[in-house]
Amino acid sequence: QVQLVESGGGLVQPGGSLRLSCAASGGTFSIYKMGWFRQAPGKEREFVASCSRGGGDTYYADSVKGRFAISRDNAKNMVFLQMNSLKPEDTAVYYCAADRVTVVLGTPNYWGQGTQVTVSS
Repeated sequence: QVQLVESGGGLVQPGGSLRLSCAASGGTFSIYKMGWFRQAPGKEREFVASCSRGGGDTYYADSVKGRFAISRDNAKNMVFLQMNSLKPEDTAVYYCAADRVTVVLGTPNYWGQGTQVTVSS
C-alpha cells in the first residue's frame, strides 16, 4: 500500500508558476499510474493530469492543457506537476493520487492529503 505526500503549494500571482511534488512510500512506485486532482471551494473534485507507469503517456484536462505538465521520477518515487501561466480559477487544493489500474476511469485507491494553491494578485 502506497502513501502519498504532496508539497510545493502556495500563493502565486496570476501568470506565475508553481511546481508541485508528490513523494510516494510504502510500495513499489513504478507499478502505479499517477495523477493529480484538485478541488476548489464549493466545487467537486476534478481531474487535472495523469501519467503512465513509465511516465511516457500523459493526459490532461482541457482546462490545463498547454499550461500544466505532469512528470515522474521512478528512481526517486516522485511525481510532479509543473504549473505555468496560472489563473485565479486554478486556485484549489491539489491532490496526488495513485492506482494500479487507472487514475482516469474511476476513483484512484490512494490519495495524498492535498496542498493548497492560491492564485491571486
